[in-house]
Amino acid sequence: MRDQTVEIVVGGPLSHDLVVTALEGFTVTTDEQGRTHVVGPVPDQARLIGLLAMFDGLHITVISVNPIEGEDSHPHRVT
Repeated sequence: MRDQTVEIVVGGPLSHDLVVTALEGFTVTTDEQGRTHVVGPVPDQARLIGLLAMFDGLHITVISVNPIEGEDSHPHRVT
């Protein structure tokens, strides 16, 4: 896996503490359906697996994992 930006969509909101401590460097937004979009750099497969394992360990449902090709390619981002 090459260094790339990914979007991980999870069900429901994430706590402020989780965002600040475990997701530094990621953009975290919530859409109209209440899903949370976590977008940021993933340098290797180990980091991606670590993020997914963290969500699993916290019983947070991962809906999808998507590669992001361009800066504005995220249609559901809410600012």
